[in-house]
Amino acid sequence: TGAFTAADLSEAGVPGYRWRSPTLVRPLAEFESCEPHEDVVERARAFARALPDDAAFSHVTAALLWGLPLRGSLQDDPVLHVMRESAFGWVRRTGCRGHRGLESREIGIVHGLRVVGLADTWVDLGELPRGAIGVDDFVVVGDAVVARLACADEGSQEWWAQIGAEEAGEPLGEREDARGIRLLRQALERRVRPRGARALRQSLDLVREGSRSPQETRWRLIMQRAGLPEPRLNQLVFVDGGFVLEGDFVWPKDKVIGEYQGKDHASITRRSHDESRRALAEEDGWTLIEVYAEDVRPGPRQDACLRRFATALGRPTR
Repeated sequence: TGAFTAADLSEAGVPGYRWRSPTLVRPLAEFESCEPHEDVVERARAFARALPDDAAFSHVTAALLWGLPLRGSLQDDPVLHVMRESAFGWVRRTGCRGHRGLESREIGIVHGLRVVGLADTWVDLGELPRGAIGVDDFVVVGDAVVARLACADEGSQEWWAQIGAEEAGEPLGEREDARGIRLLRQALERRVRPRGARALRQSLDLVREGSRSPQETRWRLIMQRAGLPEPRLNQLVFVDGGFVLEGDFVWPKDKVIGEYQGKDHASITRRSHDESRRALAEEDGWTLIEVYAEDVRPGPRQDACLRRFATALGRPTR
């Protein structure tokens, strides 16, 4: 499986004529494969065999290898981005786009491959051509990076747990940032005149810890721009001291919950479970509002959904 060379065939005892078989795929000049490498992981693994040991995958390729959410057009990028230290110059190969500057970036190992780290990859996406990625896209990726980095931070929930600060009237933006957000900021500040700096800085102010899907992030931004107060993300809700549900968007003082209903909520069993939780919460005075993919798209449905939230929160929309 995977890519192999003529030497690999010889070592495995495969006759040399098999190297010339028309059924083989040639991902690189000196490599063959039994099947086309359509998956980015397999393509990167094949390509890695021809790369110098000091190189690492970067930019869009790194984001895909990390599993970060990118637009569909970027997910289909046929080019593999590879980075080396500036002293060694670019990697020049067909199907590859070389970059320099690896000495200023952190390195991680993903799928057994050297890959530029999460926070640095977020900054590197600012180098994409104008229009390829916007502020909201940077926020979506930033939220995903922060969620991944939060796994290593034992105090990752402290930022959202400061209920007393909110009751005292302290704005969310004045609280201490989550560890992942600090790492994004540090990665951006390490760069000298990075491309896309304005969009990156603008999006960094909007990145939050707690989002669990790109659609949740996009709906949060829509609500924020409509003038609604910022919710807590994936907050536990208790009724009479007992756990009822974990709300995607929660306003504890207003007793309002927003739930994004993705594909994982589509089954009858899951819908039944969701309805049972809704009934318990509403009996305790909570208002639960569901959001669907159609509500995230601009149009009458989005306007109507925003009005429902505004009414429940007692706030006008912009």
